[in-house]
Amino acid sequence: MERASCLLLLLLPLVHVSATTPEPCELDDEDFRCVCNFSEPHPDWSEAFQCVSAVEVEIRVGGLSLEPFLTRVNPDADPRQYADTVKALRVRRLTVGAAQVPAQLLVGALRVLAYSRLQELTLEDLEITGTMPPLPLEATGLALSSLRLRNVSWATGRSWLAELQQWLKPGLKVLSIAQAHSPAFSCEQVRAFPALTSLDLSDNPGLGERGLIAALCPHKFPALQNLALRNTGMETPTGVCAALAAAGVQPHSLDLSHNSLRATANPSAPRCMWSSALNSLNLSFAGLEQVPKGLPAKLRVLDLSCNRLNRRPRPDELPQVDNLALDGNPFLVPGTALPQEGSMNSGVVPACARSTLSVGVSGTLVLLQGARGFA
Repeated sequence: MERASCLLLLLLPLVHVSATTPEPCELDDEDFRCVCNFSEPHPDWSEAFQCVSAVEVEIRVGGLSLEPFLTRVNPDADPRQYADTVKALRVRRLTVGAAQVPAQLLVGALRVLAYSRLQELTLEDLEITGTMPPLPLEATGLALSSLRLRNVSWATGRSWLAELQQWLKPGLKVLSIAQAHSPAFSCEQVRAFPALTSLDLSDNPGLGERGLIAALCPHKFPALQNLALRNTGMETPTGVCAALAAAGVQPHSLDLSHNSLRATANPSAPRCMWSSALNSLNLSFAGLEQVPKGLPAKLRVLDLSCNRLNRRPRPDELPQVDNLALDGNPFLVPGTALPQEGSMNSGVVPACARSTLSVGVSGTLVLLQGARGFA
């Protein structure tokens, strides 16, 4: 029983709260969601045990280093001895944030979580130090459906995705990577994501269209249907089209909102033919004063809301589209000032101006750490 307690402590060290908070962890009345904020210099990790019954667990550590846990961890211990205990946990969604995490400790947690029923894992504001060891032959990968990473740095540079991928089973359906320190991956090391249908690279303003080609490793996302590129430094729809073609990616839905898009592409750029699979295109909050050139010939949904259009687009400026969204443009709001050169907000209706340009600035491991039995 003591070993089981140590095991549960292994996955808990991660979150942020004020020093005046009487208890670092709070469990709601339905035993559904549990939030822990450990910011004291010497937190009482045992408080996390109240999260054992929760379905959603969020743990933040206030930027503390978890390296001291390595002195209490046996990396060679077999996690199968804890399989029944871990599988009994109710946790399905786990968020871990605000910590410095040794790669060896992260791997230990992933090995244990592989025996849980966890479906969604979110890592935020983490610094992963050291190199992740290779997957042992007997290890079971983590069967996630959703993995979200925001502001996570890796000591291994561009190879981090390939190293993390080896600890996951191939059934991942949703992958989100925001504020990445290295949005370009080592494509020769990355294996295909055969089941991935949604990829979100939003909130990487330095990505750009060239970086997009490097991030969309060719032929690694054969099942991709939804691609989100909000606030990623995209310049023109035509440039994005070329990047998608180069990577062999054919999404059904493409979100280019919250980019400062130009209506016309570089005259020297070759014409790009959009994939016929694309049926939904989001160009909202893009500062457009006219409909961009080079859009797909036919769409089911085209979102041009909250731009700077001062007149209704003519039919010859639009693709064949079933559902066109134009709300939030100046021509629909009497009295809205015309846009002035050099001003991003002029010409934008107040309801749209209140919306933030950068979507999704954010801001569990339920296995708690205590560990002399295993990592």
